[in-house]
Amino acid sequence: MIEFTVNGKPQRVDVAPETPLLWVIREQLGLTGTKFGCGKALCGACTVHLDGRAIRSCVTPVSAVAGKAVVTIEGIPDSHPVKEAWIAEDVPQCGWCQPGQIMAATALLAANPQPDDTAIDDAMSGIICRCGTYQRIRKAIHRAAGKRPSGGAL
Repeated sequence: MIEFTVNGKPQRVDVAPETPLLWVIREQLGLTGTKFGCGKALCGACTVHLDGRAIRSCVTPVSAVAGKAVVTIEGIPDSHPVKEAWIAEDVPQCGWCQPGQIMAATALLAANPQPDDTAIDDAMSGIICRCGTYQRIRKAIHRAAGKRPSGGAL
């Protein structure tokens, strides 16, 4: 039995320790907002937070999160400045990468509330958007920069 929290709620799962966190999140816990992309940590669609740090859940064994806090896209409130900026800047197109993009952006802003273009590009470079919305993503991050999330969210 592996115990950890997801979006602030304690979880206990009985799976093989090497099971990727992504599959535990999606199949065991029913949180399907986190997407499967490449399965090799190359595209970033599966990005979640582990103790506040953006990680690729497709290559993270669930045993690595025992006793730790995981946040998925479902744990980011709709009123979060990043989600509001995403809507204001009309970022999503197909939407597949967007949960990973938002998770990476929220982790960036938590660590660096006023990132410049270089910091944004560095933080977001591992998240592939097939629709090419990178300029709108950067604009949305600038819009959200410096705004504090309400309710204690990231």
